[in-house]
Amino acid sequence: MDYRVQGRDIIVHEPDLDLDETLDCGQAFRWKKIPSDYECTYEGAFINDKLMVSQTSKSNFIFHNTSENDFVSKWIRYFDLETDYSELKRCFSEDETLAKACNFAGGIRLLRQDSWECLISFIISQNNNIPRIKGIIDRLCEHYNGRFPDVNQLSSETEESLGYLRSGFRAKYIADAASKTANNEIDLAKIASLPIDEARTSLKTIKGVGPKVAECVLLFGMYRTEAFPVDVWIKRVLAQYYPNGFPEFAVEKGGIAQQYLFHYIRSITKQSE
Repeated sequence: MDYRVQGRDIIVHEPDLDLDETLDCGQAFRWKKIPSDYECTYEGAFINDKLMVSQTSKSNFIFHNTSENDFVSKWIRYFDLETDYSELKRCFSEDETLAKACNFAGGIRLLRQDSWECLISFIISQNNNIPRIKGIIDRLCEHYNGRFPDVNQLSSETEESLGYLRSGFRAKYIADAASKTANNEIDLAKIASLPIDEARTSLKTIKGVGPKVAECVLLFGMYRTEAFPVDVWIKRVLAQYYPNGFPEFAVEKGGIAQQYLFHYIRSITKQSE
């Protein structure tokens, strides 16, 4: 990754990034594609740091109205720009199916999200679709004057008071997560450093957090790249291509491999329907 400052913008060259593939693939829900004169432009936020970013060509980007300090201290980490995805894809490509998936959507990167925001977002995501998830999170932020509520703010809510979200059964799970985190029954920073099975078990003590949500929080909110979320698409991949198990060499970074596989199998299946 190379970058330079141009006025109030940061100009970035990164061959292993595609905004559509990264920001609209279901790993984060606060990004919206907006009209622009570029290939694509997104507005979004990481906790309460807002950003507009454009892709101007295959490997070139503008981080609009962003100081160099903010880019270095926040956005490099958020977009995982210090990780060599070319090398990751080279390693993954030892496997025939992963090679096809990496070639199909080689611009996906893992977004390194805040664990609290990620936990609430993926509780909301249960049995839900992306537009509705985004709508619920929008209403949550609007209620808190455009900001994602912190633990203390959300812990004052109840299942009933969260009615404005129109989130259905998920409201009681949001309230439970907030209460347990505020009371230190759940320590997200500590969980992030636990052995992976202990971390999974701890997260699942929150009402409504099952295996899929726990894996997503570990992967997207805690950068535990060995976490491996399994949904209907990944079940299909595992059954069809890996009946004898996922390749051992890819397990340590299996969560990133999963992102390529998820996009690949979902897209080729839809194309064939």
